[in-house]
Amino acid sequence: MSSARLSLRLTVPAVVLALTLLFYLLVAPWTAARARDEARATALGTARQQARLLDSELNKYRLLPIVLSEYSDLRDALAGGTAAGAAQRLDRKLAPLAQRTGAAVIYAIDARGMTVAASNAAQPDSFVGHLYRFRPYYRLAMRNGSAEYFALGNVSGRPGLFLSRRIDGPRGPAGVVVVKVEFDAVTRVWANDPGTTLLVDGRGIVLATTDPREALRTLRPLSPAARAAIRASGQFGAQPLPLTHVRPGGDPTRLTVATPLDVPGWQLVRVVPIARALREAAGVARLATATFALVLTLFAALVLWRITRLTRAAAVRTQLQAAVTERTAALSAEMERRADADQRFRAAREELAQANRLASLGSITAGLAHEINQPVATIRTLAENAQHHLAAGRNDRVAATLDSAVALTARIGSITQEMRRFARRGSGRIEPVALDAVLDGTLLLVGDRLRGANVAVDWPTRGQPAVIAGRVRLEQVLVNLLNNAVDAVAGRDDPRIAVLVEERETCVDLIVADNGSGIDPALGEEVFSPFVTGKPDGLGLGLGIARDIMAQFDGTLRIVPSPLGGAAFMASVKRA
Repeated sequence: MSSARLSLRLTVPAVVLALTLLFYLLVAPWTAARARDEARATALGTARQQARLLDSELNKYRLLPIVLSEYSDLRDALAGGTAAGAAQRLDRKLAPLAQRTGAAVIYAIDARGMTVAASNAAQPDSFVGHLYRFRPYYRLAMRNGSAEYFALGNVSGRPGLFLSRRIDGPRGPAGVVVVKVEFDAVTRVWANDPGTTLLVDGRGIVLATTDPREALRTLRPLSPAARAAIRASGQFGAQPLPLTHVRPGGDPTRLTVATPLDVPGWQLVRVVPIARALREAAGVARLATATFALVLTLFAALVLWRITRLTRAAAVRTQLQAAVTERTAALSAEMERRADADQRFRAAREELAQANRLASLGSITAGLAHEINQPVATIRTLAENAQHHLAAGRNDRVAATLDSAVALTARIGSITQEMRRFARRGSGRIEPVALDAVLDGTLLLVGDRLRGANVAVDWPTRGQPAVIAGRVRLEQVLVNLLNNAVDAVAGRDDPRIAVLVEERETCVDLIVADNGSGIDPALGEEVFSPFVTGKPDGLGLGLGIARDIMAQFDGTLRIVPSPLGGAAFMASVKRA
């Protein structure tokens, strides 16, 4: 081996290795960044959804103090017994109200700061008789009219949001009504999403979380002054408020996003693990690098092989070796030509089937457009009616009108979905398919043409068995047969088509029959051959493609006697 060839054999692998390493160094950070971006978008979407849930719950509870302010028993109880038994009657009203709304407790505090009625009056931890004038939510409500204050319960020790509202009497403030909201139900719903959700106030204190270990911890250190103020207010009792275990930025395998809430300073923080996503991104990078290395190695091998071949061709000139080389090349080319021809044949067959599908779809597009235009016009009319009902305050009629519009949009969606599925190139998969769905899709595609031709159609009832096929390709067979049947009965006084389903032990027979003039006896089975047709403007490809599709399902398509006197075709396919 010459020194030049040896040097080349050593240099090429080194270049391949260097390029592969460079490719990985470029691809790996990109896949990791993309994985983080996708995880961040998903986490932020979940956080916003959870935030909307919490805001909705709080808005519901904010209405309670307003509604309670209209209770006459509340004002009588706060007035100190001006009506006999007012506090006891209020107790009996507040208990079921708290149970129905999910509020932790509802209670009334008079102008002295004494609790006079509560939803838990009949329980051992009743608030009745407790003095709460020192609580910030009481002082703020008495001063400002209303307040929202998160703290630990003085009796229960459970954290919650206290919603308070001042009740004014004839001679000034009569007291405060308070609704305590706990977040256990909301956090249970949040826990259905992966990761950890934290409800955090403006100081970084975790008020509620899906991980009980992180409750009443802080995302960042509190200053001594802040801690002193919290202890003085008694907001969190003797809780030490340590740092959380999920501090943002502390773990590269976790991603943190936040979204604000309606309560000033509050935000919802989502911490989600992304280790798996990063591993998958690294796997994608390694796979891409391996593919790149394989392609590069094959290219380098091809270059080396080419150089070696040229060198040998220059060194070896004998006629025998030239003949062997020529024969080998000829055989290789022949095999490649045969493989390429087979591949082109398969591709052409699929392209022909796809072209036939698109041709069929083109012939029925106008009808489907008509199917869509009618509900669109109706939706517009319904929308205008809804505007008039809304302006007149007839909300029940607005809801009914919108329900009708929604149903029509579902109809349009089913039509366009069927068009997309029928026009899409088939995946080639053969699997159990619901025959009801195939028949529904076929009728959706050709229904307008059947109605436009004024053809009476006998259609199978629902409840048909499942079959082994490809849904789009089986629909294509039925569409071709039905289009042929419509052409066959055109011009008759009583055009009629029947679609029949006959079940056998292992097969299901789909029969499309018409009362047209039938198939020319001179053609017979030749109608399945390419470019053989009984129609003046036909290409003679549809039935051949349909039979080829049925053969792919291990089924058959053949001519059978028509129960209507015209032509009939039977497509047999295996039961699922």
